[in-house]
Amino acid sequence: MKKILKIAGILVLVLIMFALGAVAYVKTALPDVGEAPQLNIEKTPARLERGEYLANHITVCMDCHSTRDWTLYGGPLKEGNLGGGGEAFNKDMGFPGNFYARNITPYALGNWTDGEIFRAITTGVSKNGNPLFPVMPYHGYGQLDTEDIYSLITYVRSLKPVKNDVPASEADFPVNILLNTMPAKANPGKRPDETDILNHGKYLVLAANCVECHSQTEKGAKIPGTEFSGGMEFKFPSGTVRSSNITSDNKTGIGLWSEDAFVKRFKLDNDSGYVPHKVGPKDMNTPMPWGMYKGMDEKDLRAIYRYLKTIKPIEHQVVKFTPN
Repeated sequence: MKKILKIAGILVLVLIMFALGAVAYVKTALPDVGEAPQLNIEKTPARLERGEYLANHITVCMDCHSTRDWTLYGGPLKEGNLGGGGEAFNKDMGFPGNFYARNITPYALGNWTDGEIFRAITTGVSKNGNPLFPVMPYHGYGQLDTEDIYSLITYVRSLKPVKNDVPASEADFPVNILLNTMPAKANPGKRPDETDILNHGKYLVLAANCVECHSQTEKGAKIPGTEFSGGMEFKFPSGTVRSSNITSDNKTGIGLWSEDAFVKRFKLDNDSGYVPHKVGPKDMNTPMPWGMYKGMDEKDLRAIYRYLKTIKPIEHQVVKFTPN
């Protein structure tokens, strides 16, 4: 019996040492995406224009990295903190910790090189080598055309400096360890020609990261098999709002939507002169930044629609709003 206990004790000790070694490796050797590239991006007018369009109407970087006015429907951006960061993605919202959108104005990124910004956007590794939680959708951005990333960096460099010191993000255990395994090397693609409508739409859906919100999630991560079928929950003071099913399912998705109806939904503000209205303490709000997406070019919206219609239909009835 003593011999058996001794062997069991040795095995337990070995397992503990192995676990500690694995943790030490993850915390010290990862993330391993390589050094930031040596870049000095030429800030051309074309890149600035493209970057402004992407950041405000496609990738909507300014949606998270600014401050939204949640007293109004759709949470339009408040003045005075464009790019200044501070928006929280916390435990109350179902995330495994408290994460804050960083300040991306020159106030915070003034001492970052272009290569360091490029690495952060496309791989999820910050200037100091620390990993970023993938609420920042760097896995998608790492597949975009390098020229579009250059344009985003050009636009970010042009922002007015905003003095806003954002709290450090903190992940819960064991995510604080696993976080080091999440960044990945970029795998840049090529932006399709606009005449290739389906691939152009696919590229835009990737850039807009539609799948990140329009899927079911658990602790901030997509549940495999639910992509684009909606159901991600957003906690508001008035209740829980869920993202829509945007697959081509006829019953619960956008299968019966016409292309014109799809475009009109995004252009509603422009067509009707609609102004975001006040929401009361018991009213439904939405995290969907309609005020930003309405500035998308109509041909881009039509390409997105065409691509979404090719996605496998998933029958998933979403309860849009559950009041508290």
